[in-house]
Amino acid sequence: MKIQSECVTCLLKRIIFEAEQSTNDPLIRLRTIINSCKLLDELYDPDKSSAEIATKVHKIAYETLGDEDPYNKLKEQSNQIAEKLVPRVNELIECSDDPLRITMLASIIGNLMDFGIPGASTHPEILSEIFEETFAEDLGYDDTEEIKEILKNSKNVILFTDNCGEIVFDKILCRELKKFKPDIFLTLVVKGEPIISDATIKDAMELKFNEVVDEILNTGCFAIGLDFKKMPPELKKALDKANLIICKGMANYEAFSETDFRPVAYLMRTKCTAIANSLNLPLNTNVVKLIK
Repeated sequence: MKIQSECVTCLLKRIIFEAEQSTNDPLIRLRTIINSCKLLDELYDPDKSSAEIATKVHKIAYETLGDEDPYNKLKEQSNQIAEKLVPRVNELIECSDDPLRITMLASIIGNLMDFGIPGASTHPEILSEIFEETFAEDLGYDDTEEIKEILKNSKNVILFTDNCGEIVFDKILCRELKKFKPDIFLTLVVKGEPIISDATIKDAMELKFNEVVDEILNTGCFAIGLDFKKMPPELKKALDKANLIICKGMANYEAFSETDFRPVAYLMRTKCTAIANSLNLPLNTNVVKLIK
């Protein structure tokens, strides 16, 4: 997705948020905001990817803060809150005649565990508060039947994770994907370095994803979504042979929508107008959208 004018305010709100998470020093916070604004002014180009620009702006913010992971505590809390909801998610799956669809919906609800932007969480506990309400909204856009047809003929499936908290439900999604098609080779991809509230190899290991996937890879670098120029060779190989790519969250949509990789199943909540407009869907909608 190309950067939109509304992406500017959203990105700067995120920079302010992470500065507040990182330090109480007002001068460091101010310097972080100034440096980020200066770089954003230099980089802004409506023909460039929003993910590419956001990556560079976040990088200078982290460097100015001198903090490798400003969201560390929030990420840990998010996983803890989500784990408390696992019994409820399993109950909903067991009661359903379409377990994979229900699992996708639950995984999308986890996508609300995001911080520092409008339309997302203000604190980790909010997931417990809004889970039932958001589940009742169901899917506002639903390509699950088409995705299941592709899965039936797939050998290699790759799932790109997004936020912490959400990743707890992604483990259940991986389990249900394996139940639906036991012989698929399922690859999980996490971030190569801490960036915003996204999951890393640390989260995948702590949550024992090895129990439900065949392979765990990482994006290889600091990047919003995925930097296709810097991804490790093993990830490129996995992408090239994938029969289905599943992308969680908006950042992965921002990155993958600029490529020719197909088919891609996007599982997300439309939390901002730029994403909603790009998908031609309403704001604050639970989305399972297949691009073939």
